[in-house]
Amino acid sequence: MPGKKAQKKIFVLDTSVILYNHNAINSFDDNDVVIPITVLEELDNFKKGNETKNFEAREFIRIMDRLSTKGTLQDWIQLENPKLGMFKVQMNETPEKELDATKVFGDSKPDHKILNAAICLREEKPSSKVILVTKDVNLRIKAKSMNIPAEDFETGKIKDVDTLYSGISLIEAANSDAINKIYAEGLCDAAELGIKDPIPNHYFILRNEKSSVLSYYNPALDKIERVEKRAAYKILPRNAEQVFALHAITNKHVKLVTLQGVAGTGKTLLALAGALDQKRNFKQIFLARPIVPLSNKDIGYLPGDIKSKLNPYMEPLWDNLKFIQNQYNEKDKEFKRITEALNSEKLLIQPLAYIRGRSISNICFIVDEAQNLTPHEVKTIITRAGEGTKIIFTGDIYQIDTPYLDSQSNGLSYLIDKIKHHEIYAHIRLEKGERSELANLANELL
Repeated sequence: MPGKKAQKKIFVLDTSVILYNHNAINSFDDNDVVIPITVLEELDNFKKGNETKNFEAREFIRIMDRLSTKGTLQDWIQLENPKLGMFKVQMNETPEKELDATKVFGDSKPDHKILNAAICLREEKPSSKVILVTKDVNLRIKAKSMNIPAEDFETGKIKDVDTLYSGISLIEAANSDAINKIYAEGLCDAAELGIKDPIPNHYFILRNEKSSVLSYYNPALDKIERVEKRAAYKILPRNAEQVFALHAITNKHVKLVTLQGVAGTGKTLLALAGALDQKRNFKQIFLARPIVPLSNKDIGYLPGDIKSKLNPYMEPLWDNLKFIQNQYNEKDKEFKRITEALNSEKLLIQPLAYIRGRSISNICFIVDEAQNLTPHEVKTIITRAGEGTKIIFTGDIYQIDTPYLDSQSNGLSYLIDKIKHHEIYAHIRLEKGERSELANLANELL
C-alpha cells in the first residue's frame, strides 16, 4: 500500500525573516510560500539606508520584481527555481469565519495584520497546513495563542551551541617521549600522541605528571607543532587560550580566525595587538563592528553630527587601541607608529556599514561583536576578501543585542559550525576572563 501523501504546507513569512535573509522564500523545498501585503508595506520603510537590513530589503524587492514578470503576484506563481514550490502575495487580511487578530489584540499593528493574513489563508486553503514563520518570539507566541502554528526561521540555525567547536583539546597523560620531542625538535607526528585524523589548526594542551607543552596541528607539515608564548605590541597572553588565539592571529597561513568568549577574555585586544604586530604584511588594518542602537532606535535619535552619533558605539575599540598604545612611552617609535597609522588611515576604526563596498585585498579585517551579524552578513563579508586578506571575527554568542538573533542563529555561531576543519581557518574559544577579579565575579555569578 503506497504511503500517505504528506499534507501540503504553506509558509507565511513576516518582515523579520526577510530582513534576516532576503533569499528566505527559497528555503522551504517544494512547499508554498506566502508574503502578506503588510510585509511589502513594511519593507518599503527599510529600503533606504546603508545598514544590512536596508540591503536585505532592497534585494528582496528585486526578487519580487523578477517574480512579477511571471504574472500577477495575487495568483500562485512558480518560484524562480522550478524544484521549489509556488508563491503569492496575500492581499486579504480580514478573516470571515475565525477570530480577527486586530480585534483580539486591540489595535491594527502590522504584526496583527500579518496574523490575519495567515488566518485568511487557512480559511482559503483548509486542506493545507498554514505555518507562520517569524524571528519575532512575541509574534510566535501571539500566533500560537490564536491556534496558528508558528516557527522560527531555521535556515542557518545551529542545533546545539553547547557542543559548538572549541578549537582546543586537553590531552592528559600525554606520551612523555612525544612531549620531549616537541621541546627538542619543535614537532612530532600526531600518531605519537595517539591523535587520529587531527583537525587543521586545532590546538592541544599536552601534559602529564612531569611536563606540559602547548601545540597545534600544522596541516602544511602534517605534524603537531609547538606553540610558544610570545607578546604582540607588549600584550602578553595570560593563559593557554590567549596564547593560541595570538598564534592563530599571527599565523600567516591562516586567513580566517574566529575568537569566541565572554566579556573580559581578551578577544578584541588580542585581535588588535596581533594585527598591529603583523601590519607590515597588510596595506591596511580595518577594525569594525555592527551598529546596534539601544532600544532599537535609529542613531538619528542621538544628538550631534554623524561622528558624535557613532562615537559611543566605537568607543570600546578605541579603548583597546589606547590600552595597547599606552604600553609605550609617547616618545617610543611604536607609540608614534600607531598615531601615524591612524592619521594616514593605515589603521581604520569604523562601523561595519562604512566598510561595505570598500576593497578588502591585502587587508587585515577585524570584525568585533560578530554575534550581532546574521549568517548572510558574515558570508557577504568573507566573500569580499581578496588576495592577501585576513579576516578575524570576535564575539560572544550569548550576548546578542539585536532582537531577531540568538545564540543558535547568529552569524558567528553559524560560521564556527560550518567552516571548521578547513586548512586556512582557526578557531579559539576563550573561557578564562582576564579583565579583573571583579569582572570574573560578575561573569560567574550574575
